Amino acid sequence: MSRFILITPNTDFDSRLRQAVAGLYGNVQTYFTNMLPDDPSVLFAQPDPEQPEVLILGPEVPVEEALRLAMVLDVQFPELSVVLVGDPDPSFVLQIMRTGIREILSPSADPAQIRVLLERACQYHASRRRVPAAAQPAAESRKGMVIGVFSPKGGVGKTTIATNIAVGLGQIAPMSVVIVDLDLQFGDVASGLYLNPEHTVTDAVTPAASRDTLVLKAFLTVHPASIYALCAPKTPVDADSISADQITRLLEQLADEFQYVVVDTAPGLPEVGLAALEQCTDVVWVSGMDVPGIRGLRSGLDVLRQLEILPESRHVVLNMADTKLGLSVQDVEATIGAPVDISIPRSRAVALSTNRGVPLLQESPKDPAVKSLQGLVQRFNPAWRSTTQRKLHRRVVI
Repeated sequence: MSRFILITPNTDFDSRLRQAVAGLYGNVQTYFTNMLPDDPSVLFAQPDPEQPEVLILGPEVPVEEALRLAMVLDVQFPELSVVLVGDPDPSFVLQIMRTGIREILSPSADPAQIRVLLERACQYHASRRRVPAAAQPAAESRKGMVIGVFSPKGGVGKTTIATNIAVGLGQIAPMSVVIVDLDLQFGDVASGLYLNPEHTVTDAVTPAASRDTLVLKAFLTVHPASIYALCAPKTPVDADSISADQITRLLEQLADEFQYVVVDTAPGLPEVGLAALEQCTDVVWVSGMDVPGIRGLRSGLDVLRQLEILPESRHVVLNMADTKLGLSVQDVEATIGAPVDISIPRSRAVALSTNRGVPLLQESPKDPAVKSLQGLVQRFNPAWRSTTQRKLHRRVVI
């Protein structure tokens, strides 16, 4: 068995690595190239069923390609320790670690320094292997929660709620949350998170991305709140080239890779929105306290009940709630035929946070809307659900 795998065209570093490994158990297998494989499983095609413990991406391997490979390995071989050899800019160190790379090693490191790092990497591998084998199949088969935010009517604060859900979940599961903007023509997730993404949904549904999760992840944008974002196309024209089948495949891929997938949708029930709805484990229905919006929500729910594509876990949110508008919670519930689960009061802080591109839960100021949004986020926390499932729908008070 080769306990260590090295990829590099640099023969000098290979020599130093072999000196470092000389006092350790196991051998080194070196691929003298700077080209990384599209399918990482070819690196482990050995007669011995035992898998290598440490993969070293050595000098002269392109950093961007190394990061993409590390993200795939972190999913397919989570117990493997990946070491990057290079002198990256300090500002990118955190981003590098988030891809699944465990250690960064200087190209000029001597054999003694290399050995210390390899021992640490092997210890990490051993700690991950201690997970009971019986628990592994369940972990592999577990898909992420897909949370769709819908409203038949525009202007009800749907994107504001979606971005706050994503940021709130990022505090529960850092770097395990992705928000997808499926308002493909006029999506506002990018502005709501103050992002200027290089890639969008248009890139994420290309054939290369649909076949390779590594490529797909490269098109995600990292947000400071420890979440990922996949924003809407930059022009409405691009939306015409995206089909419902592509969206279905995209959400399936993301659910396999992330604990939470938050989907912000376009107003109404377009074809792409219906495709997303079929992939959702939970749906958040958003309405304002106005008669047209409430009646629109009732009509939308009636249509979906007839189509039999309503997920069992639904959450009705009354946004911009105000007792002075002439409607009560009981009026809303009687109209839509379902209880209201969360009431978010009208707040200047919400409007200010939206204009700044900083979701309210990212800073959590003292505001009544914060408590309501936190309550909404907790509804997707497995710990909360396991103890309060029977109280999932309770009458709210404005």
